[in-house]
Amino acid sequence: MKAFIVGGAGFVGSYLIEHLKDCYNWDISVTKLPHEVLVTTDAAVFDLDILDKKSIISLLNEIKPDYVFHLAAQSSISVSWQNPTLTVDININGTINVLDAIREATLSPRILLIGSGEEYGYITLDEVPIKESCSTHPGNIYAATKACQNMIGHIYAHAYDMDLMMVRAFNHIGPGQSPLFVVSDFCKQVAEIEKELKDPVIRVGNLNVKRDFTDVRDVVKAYGLLMEKGSKDETYNVGSGHAVEIKNILDLILTFSKKDIVIEVDKDKLRPSDVPVIEADIQKLVAATGWTHDISLERTIVETLDYWRNAL
Repeated sequence: MKAFIVGGAGFVGSYLIEHLKDCYNWDISVTKLPHEVLVTTDAAVFDLDILDKKSIISLLNEIKPDYVFHLAAQSSISVSWQNPTLTVDININGTINVLDAIREATLSPRILLIGSGEEYGYITLDEVPIKESCSTHPGNIYAATKACQNMIGHIYAHAYDMDLMMVRAFNHIGPGQSPLFVVSDFCKQVAEIEKELKDPVIRVGNLNVKRDFTDVRDVVKAYGLLMEKGSKDETYNVGSGHAVEIKNILDLILTFSKKDIVIEVDKDKLRPSDVPVIEADIQKLVAATGWTHDISLERTIVETLDYWRNAL
C-alpha cells in the first residue's frame, strides 16, 4: 500500500512520516515546496506546488497512492490576518486542485483533509465541548478557509463518490513547531532568556482564551487510525477533549524555566478578534478508532522547551 502526504515539510509532516513508517507497512511519498527543506530516509520526496494542478496530476499518476493525507496549508491565524489572499489561495484553491487532480487522474484513494477546530468559531458555552454537528461560525480568515475546505470535501464525496474524510484538528503542539504558535513562542522566549539572548521579559497576547492542546505525536496517530477505520464523508474532531487557559500554559512553562521572568502584553500579538473557548468533543473519533492521547501536556512543554534550548 502507498501513502501520499501532500505538504509534508511542515511541523506535522515529519511526525506523520515517522508514525506511518513505525506503525504501517506502507510506501510513503511526500511533497514539499521547491524552497523547503525536508530531510528523511523514510519517504520519497517530491517538489510540488498545489496551485499547479497539472503537476499534481502528473505526480499522482506516477505514485498511484492508496491513501492521501492533505496537510498542505497556510496554517497560521496571525499570517491569515496579514495575508488573507495567500491563505485563500492555498487552503481553498489548493485543496480544490488536489481533489480535482485525484478525480481527473481516475484514482480512488482514501483521502483525509486536515481542517481545524478554529472552524467552529464563536460558540456559546452550552455548546462546549464542541461536537462535529455544531454549526461553524469562523472567527478569523484561516478558520473561514478551513470551514470552506470542509464543505468542499463533503461536496466532492457526494458528487464524485470519493472516499474522503475530514478532520477538525484542534491545537497541536510539540518540539519543532514554529514560534508563530503560542506554546512554541513562549518556550522559545524562555530559552532565549535563559541564554541571555534577550531581557527577562516574555511578551504575550491574550492570555484569557482557552484552547484544546494535543501533542502532535498523538494527533498523527489519530490520522493513521482514521485512514484505517474512519467512515467516508464524515468529519472527526481530533483533540484532547480538555481546554486550558493560555495563562495556565504560560505559568506551567515558567515553572520549568531557570530564570525569573516578567510578563508583558504585546499589542502586536493581539488579534482583531479571539474566540474565548475552544474544546473538542472527541467521542466520535474514539468510537470509530479507539484512539487515545497518551502524551501529557507537561511532557510536551518540557520537550518543546528543551528543543528550543538545543536549537539556540
